[in-house]
Amino acid sequence: MLFVPRLLLSVLLLAASLGIHLPGIGPSLLALALVVNHLFILSFFNGPYNGGADRMSLLVLLCLTCTFNLSNPAWQELAFGYLGIQLLLSYLIAGWVKIKNPDWRSGKALRDVFLFSAYPAGENIRKWADRPRILFGAGWAVMIFELAFPLTFLSAPTLIAGLAIAALFHGANACLFGLNRFFWIWICAYPSILWLQERVMTAAVRPPLG
Repeated sequence: MLFVPRLLLSVLLLAASLGIHLPGIGPSLLALALVVNHLFILSFFNGPYNGGADRMSLLVLLCLTCTFNLSNPAWQELAFGYLGIQLLLSYLIAGWVKIKNPDWRSGKALRDVFLFSAYPAGENIRKWADRPRILFGAGWAVMIFELAFPLTFLSAPTLIAGLAIAALFHGANACLFGLNRFFWIWICAYPSILWLQERVMTAAVRPPLG
């Protein structure tokens, strides 16, 4: 009863963003309706702090609502750019939290996830816990990538490559741990950081007035 309207509103918002919309129902109203709908959905997941996917979903919807409803173009850009900054920080902070944890640095944290947690999508996947060297390397690869992700912002090609790797990372998490909501919602936020990178680079090369 809640997710079907969300799907319908999302399709209408996508269509409206492309210039195809019902009379009197524009992106501003649809985005606001999605925020209200999401607040009802959160009641079934113990609020927005039940998991990162819930927080990111709320952040994306709030930033889109502000972007579509604010009348000042500068404020619209600020709202959409804020989403891009938060997306960038989500990787950086995740990497920083992991690398400060000795269990992550030793590979124990990732091994425990496979061995003890309820996340693996199948019992056969738990066998990865018997490969500590692979998990040690995988853990460090994740931490290094997350910490280095802000460097991809330096150019459009590196950012696209970084987002492609990040999408593969989220896809692996969906397959291994069933974290499918993370995959979709993070990808939904990718256009904001692509726009922000282009906006920043354009401003950087713009000649001074006069």
